[in-house]
Amino acid sequence: MALDKPYLDIPGTTIFDAEQSRLGYHLNQFCMSLMKVENRVRFKANERAYLDDWPMTEEQKQAVLARDLNRCIVAGGNIYFLAKIGATDGRSFQYMAASMTGMAQEEYAAMMLAGGRSVQGNRTIGEKKHD
Repeated sequence: MALDKPYLDIPGTTIFDAEQSRLGYHLNQFCMSLMKVENRVRFKANERAYLDDWPMTEEQKQAVLARDLNRCIVAGGNIYFLAKIGATDGRSFQYMAASMTGMAQEEYAAMMLAGGRSVQGNRTIGEKKHD
């Protein structure tokens, strides 16, 4: 029996639920493997070969190679696991978050310090708006 998921119509949002967890299992396990220095060295030496050791989909592998975190999330990646890729690349979490918004890191930091993103447009499609 399918679960009712009223949150599926939040514009621009992928909710990490049990279904996403199953979809991204191998992607997230790959990310966790990067906690070991020897795996980071192997990955950086030949990213494609290392990814091919994991039973991930081609879409997941391409998203990792492109460092497209939004694609990784749609493909089942969890941001807390995906952060291991950024750390392997020497990137901060702030840098990664900025890349997901299309902003420069400095722009993203300024936005967050100013109170974050506007909630305008971030409601479910079915929700009545009281603007």
